[in-house]
Amino acid sequence: MNKKYTGKCLCGNVSYIADGQPKVVAQCHCEECRRLSGTGHTVGAMFPSDAVSVTGKVSQFKYLSGKGSEVTKAFCATCGSPVYGTNTRTPDHMTLTLGTMDDASGLGIEVVIFERDKPHWDQLDENVISFPVQPDWKPQN
Repeated sequence: MNKKYTGKCLCGNVSYIADGQPKVVAQCHCEECRRLSGTGHTVGAMFPSDAVSVTGKVSQFKYLSGKGSEVTKAFCATCGSPVYGTNTRTPDHMTLTLGTMDDASGLGIEVVIFERDKPHWDQLDENVISFPVQPDWKPQN
């Protein structure tokens, strides 16, 4: 029995089902991924396109990569959540954003790309305080 991965955007208007295991799970620090996520990286799971079914209205943004391929980023037309990306260098595959998956247990980052572009602040110092949930904290006036 193949594993199925399901996911959705923040508002739930776009959802997907992916059949089987991803080909790779990658963390990317390229400038485009940083700008797309608003953080220091994105994390995505690449699946064969014919293994993924997407429902709902997506908007797309296309650009040329440094290698000259066309990259398409698809996001929910309502809430703006990035849902998947495609690249003409791998035309039969699509990469689903791991943060949109309902249950990504068992998946872990296998490769990091554009590590040279990783911002110095995209890591946690050992002295950073962590909370298991939103703390009852407010900024001091």
